[in-house]
Amino acid sequence: MKIGIVKEIKPNEFRVATDPDGVAELINIGNKVYVETGAGVGSGHSDEDYVAKGATIVNTDDVWNKSELIYKVKEIRTDEYKYMREGLIVYTYLHSNAHEDMTDIMLKKKVVGIAYEDVDDENGEFPMLKPMSQLAGKGGFLAALNFTQAVNGGNGLILNRIVGMNTPVVTIIGAGHAGMGAAELASSFGCKVNILDVNLKKLEDAKNSLGSNVETLFSTRTNLETCLKETDVLINCILWPKTRKDHLVNHEDLKLMKKGSMIVDVSCDDEGCIETSHSTTHAEPIYYVDGIMHYAVDNIPSAFSKTASKMLSNSTMPYLKEITQNCS
Repeated sequence: MKIGIVKEIKPNEFRVATDPDGVAELINIGNKVYVETGAGVGSGHSDEDYVAKGATIVNTDDVWNKSELIYKVKEIRTDEYKYMREGLIVYTYLHSNAHEDMTDIMLKKKVVGIAYEDVDDENGEFPMLKPMSQLAGKGGFLAALNFTQAVNGGNGLILNRIVGMNTPVVTIIGAGHAGMGAAELASSFGCKVNILDVNLKKLEDAKNSLGSNVETLFSTRTNLETCLKETDVLINCILWPKTRKDHLVNHEDLKLMKKGSMIVDVSCDDEGCIETSHSTTHAEPIYYVDGIMHYAVDNIPSAFSKTASKMLSNSTMPYLKEITQNCS
C-alpha cells in the first residue's frame, strides 16, 4: 500500500503521525511510504532521517495525490479538502462530530475515514485515545504550574507543598486517563488532590494507585461546591456531550472560587462541562472570566511533540499494519 505521512497545518501543531523507525516498520512489510517534506521537523526528525529508513520525500500535492492512505494526527483542515477523493483512506483523529463541514466533505467525496478516537479493543478501551489523553492531563497540570506564576499572569502560587504554608489544592473532574495523568503529577508535587467522578470503579483504581494526598469523591453537587471553594486549580478532564445544554460548572459557580484561582479545561468542550470555557491555542492560551484564569488549549500534547509523536505511533502502528495487510 502507498502510505502518505503529511505535515500538520493546524497552528502550533508539531506532532507527526510516526517517526523514522515507524516508517521502517511499514516498509519492511511491503508498503511504500511518502513523507511530506518537513513533516517531522517539529518532532525532531529531519527529511534525511526518514530517507535513511526508506521513505520518499515529496511535496504537499504529491503526498496527498500519490497515497492510498493518509496517516496523520489531526482532523482534515479546510485547505486539505481539495485532496479528498473517492477511495482515499484517512487514518487520524477525526473528531467528526466537532467538524461537521469536514465530515460532510468526506461523505460527499466517499472518503474512508478511520478515527483513532473511535477504535476500541476487546476490553472496551480506546487504545489510540489513551496515550494522548494521559499526556493531555499531564500537560494540563504543567500548564497550571506555568500560568500560576505571577510573571505569566497568575497569582504567584507554586503548586508544591512548602513547609510553613498551606498545601495547594488541585481538583480534577474525571478519573479517566486524562484525569489520572493530571493527578499523578499534581500528587507527586505534594498538592492536595481531589478527584471527582461518578464511576466508583475508576475512583477505586485512583485510590489504589495514587498517594494518600489524593481524595477520591463521588461527583455530587455538594462535593463539587466544596471543592470549588477550596481549590487553587480546577482541571476538567471529562468530555461533555454536545447535545447537552446544561453544565457541571456554571458561570455563577466562579463566585465560589478563590480569587486568582485557575481553571484548566483539558477537554476543551466549548460551553460544555465548564460553561465559561472556550478553546484556546498555544499562541494565546489563557483568558479571564470574573477574575478566574482559564486555560483551554485544544491540542496540549503538541507542546510535547517528540514524546507525543512516539506515543501516538506506538498505539496506532499495530492497527495500521493490519489495515495495510488486509487491503493489499
